[in-house]
Amino acid sequence: MNSTHSPAAASLPDASAANGEHLQPGGAWRASIVFACVVMACFGLLYSFAGAGLGRVLFPEQAQGSLIVREGTVVGSALVPQPFTDDRYFASRPSAANYDPMAAAGSNQARSNPELRKRVNEAVAAVAAREGVSPAEVPGDLVTQSGGGLDPHISPAAARIQMARVARARGLDVAVVRNAVDAHVEAPQYGLLGQPRVNVLELNLALDTLQSEP
Repeated sequence: MNSTHSPAAASLPDASAANGEHLQPGGAWRASIVFACVVMACFGLLYSFAGAGLGRVLFPEQAQGSLIVREGTVVGSALVPQPFTDDRYFASRPSAANYDPMAAAGSNQARSNPELRKRVNEAVAAVAAREGVSPAEVPGDLVTQSGGGLDPHISPAAARIQMARVARARGLDVAVVRNAVDAHVEAPQYGLLGQPRVNVLELNLALDTLQSEP
């Protein structure tokens, strides 16, 4: 006897249920919101806290901004330059950001820009007059700005060209200042990355400490 219904047909899922027609109202919204909250909590909050905490444990000095403290007072950071205009101090590299860490920027002037050429020529003349050398002896990093405008280092050549002025202003023998410069020449990182360099702030602080000692 033929039948229009079969047990198999009765067990087939309702197509409307498979299409989500019987989901509770707002179920999809709740799932999306919960998922978004979990993602933000795990990757936006917990991950950040974990990274910051691990950084403080493994690199405590760098995590605090590589701050330099003297007699309980923060005098600067080893990563941020400062403008030094007193003849007793080594001058930093020029900054297009005016040494403001919140406004890091380069000059964005091309080599062909006449304003750049004019500014560099004026800077070369000023440095040559200040250090008592010929314009041809002025190192490029004393008259050009770094890409970020916050380079705390100068080249050893840029430091050595300032030694006579600093020694004269401090009443020190040039050999004493030369020893301080040589002691603060940093080798390329890992022996490969970058060039030898001198941290200007640390060098100037070392000279202050040297003269304050009996």
